Amino acid sequence: MPLEAFAESRALTLGVELELQIVNRHDYDLTPGARDLLRLVERRKLPGDVKPEMTDSMIELSTGVCVDHADVLSQLGETRDALVECAARLDVGLCGGGTHPFQDWSQRRIYDTPRFHMLSELYGYLSKQFTIFGQHVHVGCPGPDAALVLLHGLSRFIPHFIALSASSPFVQGVDTGFHSARLNSVFAFPLSGRAPFVLTWDEFSAFFDKMTRTGVVAGMKDFYWDIRPKPEFGTIEVRVLDTPLTIEKAAALAAYIQCVARWLTFERPFRPAEDDYLVYTFNRFQACRFGLDGTFVDPQTGEHRTIRDDIRSTLDAIEQHAIELRAEDACRRVRDDVDTLGNDATWIRATWEAEHLLPEVVRQQCLRWSR
Repeated sequence: MPLEAFAESRALTLGVELELQIVNRHDYDLTPGARDLLRLVERRKLPGDVKPEMTDSMIELSTGVCVDHADVLSQLGETRDALVECAARLDVGLCGGGTHPFQDWSQRRIYDTPRFHMLSELYGYLSKQFTIFGQHVHVGCPGPDAALVLLHGLSRFIPHFIALSASSPFVQGVDTGFHSARLNSVFAFPLSGRAPFVLTWDEFSAFFDKMTRTGVVAGMKDFYWDIRPKPEFGTIEVRVLDTPLTIEKAAALAAYIQCVARWLTFERPFRPAEDDYLVYTFNRFQACRFGLDGTFVDPQTGEHRTIRDDIRSTLDAIEQHAIELRAEDACRRVRDDVDTLGNDATWIRATWEAEHLLPEVVRQQCLRWSR
């Protein structure tokens, strides 16, 4: 199958996808409620879409094309409200978080679609372990070459996006010591990680043709890269974020990515190079393990600083772009998280320390999501 043409898209527009947990109201474990929830919500006229995901205890909501932070927040809010109302009719709860803190992956059921069953046959138990929950952010690009340049430019900031969104410290009832344990499940897939370093669509098409000739991939969906092109939308898709506990944080993170993308596009502060990836895996691990306090190694200078401090410097650099994009409130929220509040993994751990009962943590996550 040849690589499809890169669609026309307005530069720096946004699209957001959020994968949500469906839990029962008894012990707040995951529950197979996707089909009934989708049946109810399909009767609503929503700005985006709501779809099934790999297992039947999760769903994915998405916005339409958004121009700015306020647009993302409005669309997410409208869809969230509709989903919460439908979930209440079914007596189930919805919440964010990159992992459910105590669910047993072996009890999950694959959602009944041909693609999900194919993936289950291919990946075995990893498919059920993929009951994890992420936020994906699409950024519109004026053309395919510009998309690849932006992809590799944004790769430098992958530790920012991981540390800010991290909300998965618990797995199978155990505190993993990670801020984002969710990404450990993603890294298990053979086509995860980083995209190849090519800066033109012709080079990328040649790479894609080689991969399809091997029979390893059939299309772009088979790549689980941290950032990947989405030619059918005319975007690049940032895929490393855990699902936040609130739509307000989800919208703020999308706007932060948009501001960084505008800065990279207009000012070109970095020239992407293959050597940038020498520290890529180290930086990504530090963000997953230690969150905002992880070590960030500057790929150009080799300087070491905390991810927290690198985000602060970036917020200073993108300030004018935030003004142009009407994203000042979003960036203030990001700065508050960096300076005082911490990420959602910090909140989950603090709630566990106060309650010592993981079902109560999930109950409070549901309350945060529904507000």
